[in-house]
Amino acid sequence: MNYRDYLQKVIYVIINPVIKLMIRLGITPDIITTGGFIGNLVATWFFIEAALHISEPVAYRWIGWGGAIILFAGLFDMMDGRLARMGGMSSTFGALWDSTLDRYSELVTLFGICLVFLKAPDEWFWMGIMTFAAMVGSVMVSYVRARAEGLDIECKVGLMQRPERVVVTAIVAIISGLTANLWWLAGGMILIAVLANVTAFWRIMHCYKELSKRDASKDKTL
Repeated sequence: MNYRDYLQKVIYVIINPVIKLMIRLGITPDIITTGGFIGNLVATWFFIEAALHISEPVAYRWIGWGGAIILFAGLFDMMDGRLARMGGMSSTFGALWDSTLDRYSELVTLFGICLVFLKAPDEWFWMGIMTFAAMVGSVMVSYVRARAEGLDIECKVGLMQRPERVVVTAIVAIISGLTANLWWLAGGMILIAVLANVTAFWRIMHCYKELSKRDASKDKTL
């Protein structure tokens, strides 16, 4: 069992009572998914406020709160799938809705962080570019997996999947807020930009190997 599976089981033990209550109240997975997205919109608003007041000490408070809300909204991302399975409410549209709002959530929060760096003094400009690279990498990690699954290839390899990206973004934002130091946020964006893009290409190579094996087996049957 890898660390992600272990953490998932621990979190499920914690949230299962909440999930059972949601089932009794008639709350659907789509409602939870939408709630998580709204939470990320609120986090983005905090980052935008920080960008608009970047020369003031209050900006770091906004950044810290933005990170805390991202972490809280991340719980919704786990609860919607768990609710769907435990409540027998899984649906094809629900899976589509979840994946779509996950992409929107990640892009809007990283956009907010990008604004923070672009509105900061000139020495932070390149960190705005690095945050954009993190946005690109995040989208491509998900895109390659979706494209692979469309070709009947399981593609979950890589170091920086969505849960890791969410946790890194949230934690570095919180620490930046508490320490009034943008370098923590910068470090997180560099980490995501590098490892997310590495993960995207890692998945491409994984698909190349799987498709090569498939093509080779087809040639043998001809």
